[in-house]
Amino acid sequence: MNDSRAQRIRSILEAAFASAQVTVQDDSASHAGHAGARPGGQTHYSVTIVSAAFAGQSRVARSRTVHDLLAAEFDTGLHALALRLLTPEEAARR
Repeated sequence: MNDSRAQRIRSILEAAFASAQVTVQDDSASHAGHAGARPGGQTHYSVTIVSAAFAGQSRVARSRTVHDLLAAEFDTGLHALALRLLTPEEAARR
């Protein structure tokens, strides 16, 4: 199996947010030449998580949780995340 950063991110988030919908998209190609971009990519991602675990949490608290979970990835070259972190109810309204 190709151990891409996207697969690692998905695995970490799915383990932390049981029963969640987790989508991870590598946006690195569209950031080539920008800050934090690397020739091999795997630096910029969009992540969507729909989880009941976010109920009662502020947007900042949700983001902090995800960033804390992915600290090792940030330490090894992950540069940026675009996050959509929603409860099932919030996702249903969109």
